[in-house]
Amino acid sequence: MLLRQSLLLLARSGRVKELVTRTPVSGALVARYVPGEATKDAVEATRDLVADGRLVTLDFLGEDTLDEGQAEATVAAYLEVLEALSQEGLARSAEVSVKLSAIGQALPEIGAKLSLENARRICRAARNVGTTVTLDMEDHTTTDQTLATLRELRKDFPETGAVLQAYLHRTEDDCRALAYEGSRVRLCKGAYKEPATVAFQDRHEVDKSYVRCLKVLMAGQGYPMVATHDPRMIRIAGAFATRFDRAPGTYEYQMLFGIRPDEQRRLAAVGERMRVYVPYGQEWYGYLMRRLAERPSNLTFFLRSLLSQK
Repeated sequence: MLLRQSLLLLARSGRVKELVTRTPVSGALVARYVPGEATKDAVEATRDLVADGRLVTLDFLGEDTLDEGQAEATVAAYLEVLEALSQEGLARSAEVSVKLSAIGQALPEIGAKLSLENARRICRAARNVGTTVTLDMEDHTTTDQTLATLRELRKDFPETGAVLQAYLHRTEDDCRALAYEGSRVRLCKGAYKEPATVAFQDRHEVDKSYVRCLKVLMAGQGYPMVATHDPRMIRIAGAFATRFDRAPGTYEYQMLFGIRPDEQRRLAAVGERMRVYVPYGQEWYGYLMRRLAERPSNLTFFLRSLLSQK
């Protein structure tokens, strides 16, 4: 737990980010989780995954944007990748995941309005090419605003997906509120450093919360998106699908690019909908550190790579 917390703190360290960015060999680790920085890299990764029987959700990396121009550039990147997916005939197999903080949510005074307008633009572009958008969830201070934006978007774009994080105390109630027909909800455990006042700190408590939340979603009328790499949670999800008479195609599994690819292929091969979360772009540092926090065993490889350059 201490190592995980330290890594999450490093995710916001400018000095460490500079060191990692300047170290060429770090690219070997980054490439395990991020297929590239450009639209063409995202499309190529999507093409390969779809050919292998998997679905995709693309995340143009970036968050905590405090510049209106940068927010606009992020919107433009999403519009570009959606058009590229359409041209390649991949749009119906790939959606996009959007962090509201990347499209202006954190800007003083205008953030809520600007991020909603920008999200609408992305949702409209996604619908025009035959796909959907899922709003990523960030740290707990943005949860209420993100859900408020979701409610507004769903007035015009009811297909917009939501993300809920099982480590927050509130999430079981949020699952109940969102388990209605047509509602797409991705359930993950959560990857931000959160205080004990709002989030479970013990891994077993997080697991128990995940199961409770998953049960609510599977028993509901919506479309659960089971975002986990945990073999136990995958088995439990399958048991809930059977218990609640879930037909194939009424739920899906989701995993991160580069993590448990063999299990991704196995699930797809037995007829499950299996979607891979594919991040791309230059702002990969915070994403990488959160992945290391989730899987500290990768830190050994990372540190060895850094030391070998000295």
